[in-house]
This record gives sequence, C-alpha cells and structure tokens, in this order.
Amino acid sequence: MPQVVSNLWFAEQAREAVEFYVSVIPDSRIGRTTILPAETPSGPPGSVELIEFTLGDQAFLAMKAGPLDSFNHSFSIAILLDSQAEIDRIWDAFLANGGTPEACGWLKDRWGLSWQIVPRALSEMVADSDRERAKRVTEVMLGMVKIDLAALERAFNG
Repeated sequence: MPQVVSNLWFAEQAREAVEFYVSVIPDSRIGRTTILPAETPSGPPGSVELIEFTLGDQAFLAMKAGPLDSFNHSFSIAILLDSQAEIDRIWDAFLANGGTPEACGWLKDRWGLSWQIVPRALSEMVADSDRERAKRVTEVMLGMVKIDLAALERAFNG
C-alpha cells in the first residue's frame, strides 16, 4: 500500500520547527534524520537535512534546504481536537513560540506554516443535514479567531 507523506521545505531551522511540533502535538515523534552527502542545487554536501517525523498519525518530511518558496495558506495542517482545553493548550503553545493568530481557528507559526487548531466536532456541525444549524455554526465560527467550542455548540443547538 502506498504511503503519503507531506513534505515541508524550510529555508532554515527545520530541526527546531520539528522539535517544537512533536513537543506540542500528542502522539508525535521524530524518526530518521539524513544529511545529504552530495552537492545539490541548494548547496554543498552536508547543507541539506531531511527529518522524518509523525504528528499524530500523519507522516511528514521536513527539509532544510535554503530559501525557495515561502509557506502560504494554500497548504495548512489541521489539528482536530476533542476539547476546549486541548484547543487552548495547543493554540497558546504556538502563539508563545512566536505564532500569529489569524481567523476561524487558523494561525501561522513562527516559520510561516499555517495551522488550523479546531474541534473535531466542527466538521460534523457544518455538514449537518439541518442546514439552518450548520449556517448558525458557520456564522459564529467566522467571527472567531481562536475557536470557542462551547459557543459553536450553543449556535448548533439554537
């Protein structure tokens, strides 16, 4: 069976970013690290570092290979959580580490990568067959920066 791995290209500080991510997100770990022994378009032998890691059950590869393209909103990592305490802990950890809050549960970490820190229940609420309930939740969520699960549940339940 094929394995799908998201590849994150960092200009610098890939190791620091990965160590932060696995320290904040439960059930995460760093795997193998490889330093490329050959010259690459990114630099001389030893200048490119590959770090395999897992966040929850998702595999990633971080590559420190010098500047190329910046991260942008077209790629984000969503962390689906079950409680407000989990949302608060992870949100606060990212902001304390230099992240910037955005809207609707989104933030950018200090390396420019976009994250969605959201309750697992949100996708069920907005997909509910009662479209009025889904609309209320969506409208409330659109007014939030950090997600407030209790406010979403109040909107959902009318």
